[in-house]
Parts: sequence; structure tokens; C-alpha cells
Amino acid sequence: MIKNRDILERLEREIIKKERLSFKHALALFEAMWKEGVNLGVLPPKNPLEGIEVDIKIARILNCLKNS
Repeated sequence: MIKNRDILERLEREIIKKERLSFKHALALFEAMWKEGVNLGVLPPKNPLEGIEVDIKIARILNCLKNS
């Protein structure tokens, strides 16, 4: 039984920071998540450009902040 959740979460974050994924492993994870999205019916998006205006506005704001 876990008595101190904060310590466990800190340990998990430290382990994740130290681990490095190989490209092959990262690609396998991505493909598995993509298949899960397809099985759930949320991927591929019906309209891939939906919401692009918001993304462009956010990118412009972030780019301006980066330059200032």
C-alpha cells in the first residue's frame, strides 16, 4: 500500500527524466497510440485544418514573446 503519494510521484518523475528512449522505442509508442486513436474513432481527424487559426494565433504570440 502506498502511504506517501508525493514521494512516489517524485520518484517516478526522476526516473522518467533519467530514462532516454531510443528512436525505435519512441516510434513504437507513437504507433501504438495512433492505433488506439484510430480504434477509438478520434484519428485521423475529419478536417485536419480545423482549429488551425487558433494555432497560428498562439504561434504568433509565442514568437513575439520569444523575440522580446
